[in-house]
Amino acid sequence: MSDRTRTSAGDFRSAVRKTEGIQPWRRVFHATCGLAIVAIVEYGGLGQRVTLLLLGAGIVACLILDWVRLSVPDANFVFFRWFAALASPREARRIASSTWYLSGVFATLLIAPAHLFTPSVLVLSLADPAASVVGRLWGRHSLGKGSWEGTATFFLVACVMTFPFVGLSGALIAASIVATIEVLPTGIDDNLTVPVVTALSLWLVETAGRAIMAG
Repeated sequence: MSDRTRTSAGDFRSAVRKTEGIQPWRRVFHATCGLAIVAIVEYGGLGQRVTLLLLGAGIVACLILDWVRLSVPDANFVFFRWFAALASPREARRIASSTWYLSGVFATLLIAPAHLFTPSVLVLSLADPAASVVGRLWGRHSLGKGSWEGTATFFLVACVMTFPFVGLSGALIAASIVATIEVLPTGIDDNLTVPVVTALSLWLVETAGRAIMAG
């Protein structure tokens, strides 16, 4: 291996290490994107079909960028240098979280009843980063791939986000399901599972509630 190659590898590892830690701007970006998507869907007047097309185009663009940077070491190095405030060490050899984020939102918009899209994306955009921050700063008791403290935070924020849409009992049930799935070491990116599982949980809660009332 040449000196130039060893230097490049060392530079890349150094760039990746700079993305470790609490990553505050990554959390802010995570939350802002979700809130912006909700605002566009709710008030943009684009319609589901157009929104799905835009999200689909975004996913394709992200996948192309992922393929390029994971195939070309120099491109990956540039990615970690330019986006140090937003990148994560786990993305050094994997698809970026932004790709999974858009995929999760796309799947949720596609399968969820329209009135359950907003709470599902709000859980993704707010509960997930809140749990990560609390877990990193104050997590002391391990649970699954996270901590009890982080999971409790996720649960509480998810309850607050879903309560206006399904009531207290529905929010407690849905938040419990999603918080459990979120902390399990499934190997699937949270940005994909959290909004989809939230939407399905809310739908099940509503369906069960209507069945009980009808009975």
